[in-house]
Amino acid sequence: MDISNFKPETVYTIYIASMPEKVWQALTSAEFSRQYFFGNAVEVDLKVGGSYIVRRPDGALHISGEVIECDPPRRLSVTFNVNWPALIEALGQTLVTYEIEQIGDAVRLTMIEAHERPLPDDILEGGRQGWPAILSSLKSLLETGQPLVVKMAPPAKMLAALKALGIAVP
Repeated sequence: MDISNFKPETVYTIYIASMPEKVWQALTSAEFSRQYFFGNAVEVDLKVGGSYIVRRPDGALHISGEVIECDPPRRLSVTFNVNWPALIEALGQTLVTYEIEQIGDAVRLTMIEAHERPLPDDILEGGRQGWPAILSSLKSLLETGQPLVVKMAPPAKMLAALKALGIAVP
């Protein structure tokens, strides 16, 4: 997959009092991800070309993709495609990259969401609201043993923009 045309649209950086190996495990383990990712389970085959899947709490497929880069415990890039009919066709593929770096007694975790074509801000609003909640919950879990409980619905502007494109949304 040629990712040279993908452009970052959302970049989120957070500092976590942890070790890179623990952050890596949290990002790549179904057991950990269920705790901070609101019941969603990440299943990843940690090799280039391996599968990347996120399952909803009921086990249904939510996100599917492929591992593009895997450098434990420093960097993981995956295609990250929400399982909504016609979404990928209309919007193109999404690439999510996690960069993990030890900074003193903390880890700097940077999440980069890139897209193969420009997207309107209203559509990007979903990730821009969701990523801070997900990664803040991960930080809380690793630092305190308890995830954050964040109740949020998909952003109304994003849903309206998707509907305007003719994309059926749940």
